[in-house]
Amino acid sequence: MANDAPTFEASSPSSALLNADLRNLARDLFDRFREMSFDGVGISRETYGLGETQAIEIIEKLGQDHGLETRWDAARNLIVRLEGRDPALPVVASGSHLDSVPQGGNFDGAAGVISSLLALLAANEKGQPLRSMELTVLRGEESAWYGGPCYFGSRAMFGLLTDSDLSSRHRVSGETLEHHMASCGVDLEPIKAARPLVTPDHFHCWIELHIEQGPVLIARQKPVGLVTGIRGNVRHRRVTCQGEAAHSGAVPRWLRHDAVLAMSELLMRIDEHWRILLEWGEDLVVTSGIVETNKDEHAVSRVPGEVTFALEYRSQDTKTLESFGNLIENECRQIGERRGVTFDLGEKVYTEPARMSENVVSMLRKAAETAGVPCEIMPSGAGHDSAIFANQGIPSAMVFVRNDKGSHNPHEAMEMEDFFAGAEVMARALSHAANDEGEIEA
Repeated sequence: MANDAPTFEASSPSSALLNADLRNLARDLFDRFREMSFDGVGISRETYGLGETQAIEIIEKLGQDHGLETRWDAARNLIVRLEGRDPALPVVASGSHLDSVPQGGNFDGAAGVISSLLALLAANEKGQPLRSMELTVLRGEESAWYGGPCYFGSRAMFGLLTDSDLSSRHRVSGETLEHHMASCGVDLEPIKAARPLVTPDHFHCWIELHIEQGPVLIARQKPVGLVTGIRGNVRHRRVTCQGEAAHSGAVPRWLRHDAVLAMSELLMRIDEHWRILLEWGEDLVVTSGIVETNKDEHAVSRVPGEVTFALEYRSQDTKTLESFGNLIENECRQIGERRGVTFDLGEKVYTEPARMSENVVSMLRKAAETAGVPCEIMPSGAGHDSAIFANQGIPSAMVFVRNDKGSHNPHEAMEMEDFFAGAEVMARALSHAANDEGEIEA
């Protein structure tokens, strides 16, 4: 592990909620998921695809084998339920996703699902809780398969999927999300009508465990992070800069309308604005992850007349996202006038930032202290389904587990003892919430 950070050994078996049998179950599940989804390089489980469905069915079978209730909602999210003594009370919920990016790692998403299952099984062994507890395995968290939109399962739960989402096309098959959802048995009638499948008052709280997808916990040498907020993002999946193609030898600089140079200037201006905003203390990250000229036209001897590129920016602050978007539009106008090109930003896909519940974070912190687990209090730069729950007014929080080598790649390197430390913290917090008669403020 980077920086020679020690792995963390969670609570001793005598005091831990997660006993040896549950830990062995977790190890077996990670191994099964890896074996069934290995693509020769990494892990691939397509959003609303067969691999995702098969992985979810494994969780369904395990829940049933341990006497838990299971059902699928209209969006084909799986709900595993431990009935409480008072089923009418709002439920204590947790979960994550089981789809992956192409050639991804084995822990992104799966760690949250497995830890939530362990928490339910541990609570069941202790005796029936006051409140019911639910694990929700969410469909389609990743954006990689449909070119930008994400959180399909969680957004469908609250009636938030749009026609644009449903018409998004799969990167390989070219079929729409609506087509692939139907192939997985989704009941599209309430989805297309934007009818919620569940209301926020169903939930007492929501907690999601996830591997950290950055280097903070490695650098801090702590096994677990408690998340205070999740960055929102604005995505322009296909920005087009239209100039004028020309012969590279025949047209002087002052008469050129070079689309690539205009795009390059725009990105450099964006980078300069980013630098200044960081100096002012703003929270912001910016990425242009795709750049393309037309392969049927581009050539070494041709001034490029058109270039397309992707643009994404993220922040925990809505006003920062709005003001940065205005800066980008202004730069597009100025550079366009100066270089004789036009910029079309295309469709804007917006994901709202989310603040986690201070009360749920405090509950997790107390659970960590009781379990003797060192924690880092931190924001999440990556997006998660928990943002959808939090923005519905549901008291929400996240537990991060230290993970080397980043995420969305086959080299994810979460240590199992770090996972058990995070899962122990979450299990204790969920157990406390499930036996709490009072309400939690968001």
